Amino acid sequence: SVCLPACLSLFSPCLSFVSPIHSLTHSCAHMYQYVYTSTTAARFVSGVIRRDRVAVFERLLWRACRGNVFLRHHEIDAELLDPKTGNPTFKSVFVIFYQGPQLLLRVRGICEGFSATIYPCPDTVAERREMAMGVGTRIEDLRVVLGQAMDHRNTVLQAVARKFRSLYVKVQKVKAIYHTLNLFSVDLTTKCLIGECWCAVADWDAIQFSLQRGHAASGSVVNPILNMIDTPLTPPTYNRVNKFTAAFQGIIDAYGVATYREINPTPFTIITFPFLFAVMFGDCGHGLLMFLFAYFLVRKEKELARVKGGEIFSTFFHGRYIILLMGLFSIYTGFIYNDCFSKSFNIFGSSWHVNRKITKHMEDTVTLSLDNDFDTNNPYPFGLDPIWQVASNKLTFTN
Repeated sequence: SVCLPACLSLFSPCLSFVSPIHSLTHSCAHMYQYVYTSTTAARFVSGVIRRDRVAVFERLLWRACRGNVFLRHHEIDAELLDPKTGNPTFKSVFVIFYQGPQLLLRVRGICEGFSATIYPCPDTVAERREMAMGVGTRIEDLRVVLGQAMDHRNTVLQAVARKFRSLYVKVQKVKAIYHTLNLFSVDLTTKCLIGECWCAVADWDAIQFSLQRGHAASGSVVNPILNMIDTPLTPPTYNRVNKFTAAFQGIIDAYGVATYREINPTPFTIITFPFLFAVMFGDCGHGLLMFLFAYFLVRKEKELARVKGGEIFSTFFHGRYIILLMGLFSIYTGFIYNDCFSKSFNIFGSSWHVNRKITKHMEDTVTLSLDNDFDTNNPYPFGLDPIWQVASNKLTFTN
């Protein structure tokens, strides 16, 4: 659509022979005039080519055809899309005048070698003008059609966007149903699906009720049949979890899954894991920050569950209850260690003090002796005595 009007605009300077372009000499211009004044009419080929290939394309045409062709080209200002790669590119429109079928074969071969696109163009001015008008009409029609198509697409997408969440859930449910049905085997005699699976004994009545409800909703004439099969196989381990115990169960499963009917250590881990972390951590200030962060995740869990924040955020969000308990226990052990942001509280006063003894001698000399003393009757009321912060063996003692 861009090429044809540009091609048609090249004919007027070529046919007028006012100024041949580039490196054509005066003798070449006379030869070009002779071609058109002779009895054998000259032909032409028009098309488009990439702008960066025009110079090499013109030079090769001149050498391969021994100067018996005449080339005019013009740059297309608009940026076009390559039909093969889809990448934006700049192109130039060209017209090549030749005489004879042999030159036509050479010209077409060179155009194919340079990946130039050749477009048909009428010989007469009236036909070219008529074709240009037809192309312009079709372009306008296509613009109208594309505009209407874009408006319709926007309308459809807006309608889908309002129902996207419900449609997404529905599609996921349908995919899950078909994925489960693909695990069934087909009985051709009774024309039904047969599936074998493990289920918890406590869920037997709920499964049977769901099958009956599905049968009533679907309107099927065949009643679903649920039977318990005796098997020598060892059943798989199933640990029922909720949003609070799921993270702790994941920690246990990372070390190993308990065998069937073995005691699940997850309930014990709910206390022991965060408490042992707090024994190691032992800072009520940092523990308070952890507790507040986890408390925010717990309070906003419905809103944050829909946020896709990456792997790190997902790790913190799924372990929010673990972080909550770790922060709570760290606050407790931080008070026991008397440690808040690596500083101690001296609320009740230290029970350690120094007894000063001053001795005067005959020579007017004074001797000061320091004796360490610990008040065994009044120890520090709660936690660690703050004087341990300046002790040289603090780390050894606290460990």
